[in-house]
Amino acid sequence: MAPAKTKHLGIVIAGLLLGILMASMDNTIVSTAMGTIVGELGGLDKFVWVTSAYMVAEMAGMPIFGKLSDMYGRKRFFVFGIIVFMIGSILCGTATSIVQLSVYRAIQGIGGGALVPIAFTIMFDTVPVEQRGKLGGLFGAVFGMSSIFGPLLGAYITDYIHWEWIFYINLPLGLIALVFIAAFYKESHEHSKQKIDWLGAVTLVGAIICLMFALELGGKEYAWDSAIILGLFAGFAVLAVLFLFIETRVAEPIISFGMFKNRLYATSNATAIFSGAAFITASVYIPIFIQGVLGGSATNSGMVLLPMMLGSVVTATGGGFLMNKVSYRTIMIPTTAILVAGTLLLTTLNADSPRWLVTIYMVIVGLGIGASFSVLSNAAIHLFDARQRGSASSTLNFLRSLGMTLGITIFGIIQSHAFTRKLTESFAGQAQAPQGLDTSDARSLLDPAKRALIPAPVLDKITQALSSSIVHTFAWTVLPAALALVCAIAMSREKLDPNQQHGPASH
Repeated sequence: MAPAKTKHLGIVIAGLLLGILMASMDNTIVSTAMGTIVGELGGLDKFVWVTSAYMVAEMAGMPIFGKLSDMYGRKRFFVFGIIVFMIGSILCGTATSIVQLSVYRAIQGIGGGALVPIAFTIMFDTVPVEQRGKLGGLFGAVFGMSSIFGPLLGAYITDYIHWEWIFYINLPLGLIALVFIAAFYKESHEHSKQKIDWLGAVTLVGAIICLMFALELGGKEYAWDSAIILGLFAGFAVLAVLFLFIETRVAEPIISFGMFKNRLYATSNATAIFSGAAFITASVYIPIFIQGVLGGSATNSGMVLLPMMLGSVVTATGGGFLMNKVSYRTIMIPTTAILVAGTLLLTTLNADSPRWLVTIYMVIVGLGIGASFSVLSNAAIHLFDARQRGSASSTLNFLRSLGMTLGITIFGIIQSHAFTRKLTESFAGQAQAPQGLDTSDARSLLDPAKRALIPAPVLDKITQALSSSIVHTFAWTVLPAALALVCAIAMSREKLDPNQQHGPASH
């Protein structure tokens, strides 16, 4: 089936880009304001739920909305996603407690779960093949750029307006996107109404809730070997096995495992999982290294990560332009090799490394990850017809998010243990760190006021321990980066072909 001929294609694309920007920017813009929000609403012991609630709802919604869009049409679920996201945003701005805010964030997350994967699918449905590459690059660049603008915008709004407006700012963006899509996007292909896999949906959502809360609460609220955390992991395992069993039996599964028999699809998803894990680890620990080890004065993570994000935009856009000329594999192999090189370079850092050297390494990591935002999203839906593209796109985004979540949790444990061990070695038989300094959390060293109270010899030992622990974590991060490269090498050689409107349907 050829793409739908959309008379106002530019307006539709603008609406899709606004939807992607709004949903992908949300977590970063909120994280910047969390200190202020907790200070006003209270509930320091529950603030982790504000992020967790959104991520759980978004990740659970992705494959479900992707499947529903294949069955009943993209437009209605994209519009539904925008409306729910805006309702959630309004409610978040009116929250009077952390618990309320967490519930409202879950509503936002339900809307967010529909926006990003369906936006990529609508683009693939409507854009002529010869233009998909450069527009796919633009979509990937917006996805990457949201990581810059989120923290910057969040910091500005929190400092100069009020934290409620980090949610209310979604309203004008959402309204414009809603009008553009509702008024100008016309779906031309028919969708077959099929039986919804409710049992699969329930077990998938339950499994994600158990896993996300186990990862978020483990080592923080509760010990990893506590009954609650072990129970959550057990619940995840049981529900995940049930979900897999159900999906192999139902006629229309939410995640079709038959799609993974397609080599390009399977390797694209695997590359997304591993590259996402490596990318998120660098995104979290480079700012901590710069501010905690080098004593950088950056006011927020957006400015610290600017070089890496600009690098990612270059290859996201460049990869999009190249998709019409060379295979997805030809683009992904060198870029993931750059990602491996960037993470290897990060392992050479120490407390005496100059800031400019860290910046160069950040640019290299950014160049290594950018193409995955645009190229993999197109590769994943390349060989499927309109009845399966929504499911294919949403599964990729779901697995990428899962890779990031697992990555930051696993590597967070590695860094925390290494930091504690190095501190114990440094202060063995000597003066301990000042009372009141939480050395179990690297972020406590980012507060200039606390750093100023620490005697120079003690601060030197702490920063050396922090440096060593972060570099140790980067060394482990080479593993998922290398696995991403292996998966890229295993990709088949398809490319965007203007003479081929779609590949064979897979059932």
